[in-house]
Parts: sequence; C-alpha cells; structure tokens
Amino acid sequence: MQATALCDLIVATLAEHQAHDIQVLNVREWNNSLTDFFVLASGNSRRQVVACAEAVMQQAKQVGESILGHEGLDAGEWALVDVNCVLVHIMQPSVRDYYQLERLWAMPDQSKAA
Repeated sequence: MQATALCDLIVATLAEHQAHDIQVLNVREWNNSLTDFFVLASGNSRRQVVACAEAVMQQAKQVGESILGHEGLDAGEWALVDVNCVLVHIMQPSVRDYYQLERLWAMPDQSKAA
C-alpha cells in the first residue's frame, strides 16, 4: 500500500474510534529514513488511547501492512505505533500539550488537519 493511502486509512481508523485533534505531518521531504508521515491524535483516557492504537494495528494488518513496533500500550498516556512508512502517536491531551510534537516536527505550511 502506498504511504499516502496508508496514512489516510490510519486517519480514518482513528476518527472512527473517536480520536480528536488528528494531525498529519509529512516528514518525507526532510530526507530522513525514519518515516514518511507522522500521524498525531489525542484520546481522552487511557482506555481510548489503547483502543485507538490497537485499532490502527488491526486495520494495518488487515490490509497486509506489518507493524514494525509499538510502545506505550501498558501506560496508555502515549501510544506509538510504527506502521512502516507511517509513525502514529496517540496521546492524552496533557501529554500532547507537554511534548508539542507538531511544533517540533512541522515545517512551515506543511502540516494539515485531518
């Protein structure tokens, strides 16, 4: 699956599971080998963060994508799911406000709300 289509699928999955403040950052132009896209989303509780991360992993597997790794499902404050060319961050709002990944990774006029 192409990176853009995978990113769209992940955003749709997060929206279906009531994640909010979903942002997509295109970082492939930075010439990094880390990933093509960051998807950032908020969940209001530990349970919602974990449920969103699990849904992303399940949906990615259903379309034949490999999950390269995941972190944070135990604590549920910040879950990270690495789906090959898309790195998904799902955080509780206080954690997201503290780390401000959008500001750290965004280039001017590069981020878009999903």
